[in-house]
Amino acid sequence: MEEALRQIEGWPASFAAAGVVRDGDVVASRGARDEVVRWASVTKLVTTLAALVAAEEGVVDLDEPAGPEGSTVRHLLAHASGLPFEPGAPAGRPGQRRVYSNVGFETLAEHIAARAEIPFAEYLVAGVLGPLGMKAELRGSPAADLHGSLDDLLTFARELQRPTLIAPETLEEATTVQFPGLAGVLPDFGRFDPNDWGLGFELRDGKSPHWTGAHTSPRTFGHFGGSGTFLWLDPEVGLGLGVLTNLDFGDWSKEAWPRLSDAVLAK
Repeated sequence: MEEALRQIEGWPASFAAAGVVRDGDVVASRGARDEVVRWASVTKLVTTLAALVAAEEGVVDLDEPAGPEGSTVRHLLAHASGLPFEPGAPAGRPGQRRVYSNVGFETLAEHIAARAEIPFAEYLVAGVLGPLGMKAELRGSPAADLHGSLDDLLTFARELQRPTLIAPETLEEATTVQFPGLAGVLPDFGRFDPNDWGLGFELRDGKSPHWTGAHTSPRTFGHFGGSGTFLWLDPEVGLGLGVLTNLDFGDWSKEAWPRLSDAVLAK
């Protein structure tokens, strides 16, 4: 594993760190584990976990109305509400297409905050960051502005392998296809039909090419971020890979990320 992770030293980013988790334990890492960077859209996974905690606590119900007319909490989590990527009019009716939406996650966080009667950032600390011992900090949008270290990311990854904040059944539901059959665009990778998504988690399923490489199983779930970050977990092999960088996603990452993922799985 350590040898596979050496690849990050050849990346064009001035900072890169990576770690591998297996069955709830960190088994390899490379790069500074305490350097704090912006996670970009990997933030959505942490916001998702807060939403799932809220659902189990009865603060919200996954199928209660939220967002535009006809939309629910479940639609918002699954990028199926019809809300656009950035602020604007809905791009369609709920349940029609998979429209990747930062606005949807911001709407979700506002809904949770209203139900919990505390700011979402406080709920995130109380429900997720604090209990897990994560030092990460939400500094803006709940869709894209969590800042944290590789240690934080690996702590979060371990939680997704051995959940303590939610029931395993809840996580299983969150990592299975919601609103099957919806086509849509996976940002920077193109249109897929279907573009399968769980509750907040992007699903590998049959997508190819894919940022998690050529050898992750269809059950692989996770997310990547525009700041050169990603986290995936493959329950078929009990492995997860998390990466943080300070270089925005681009052609370099389309080549480097799958290559790294394939090398980690080959070890």
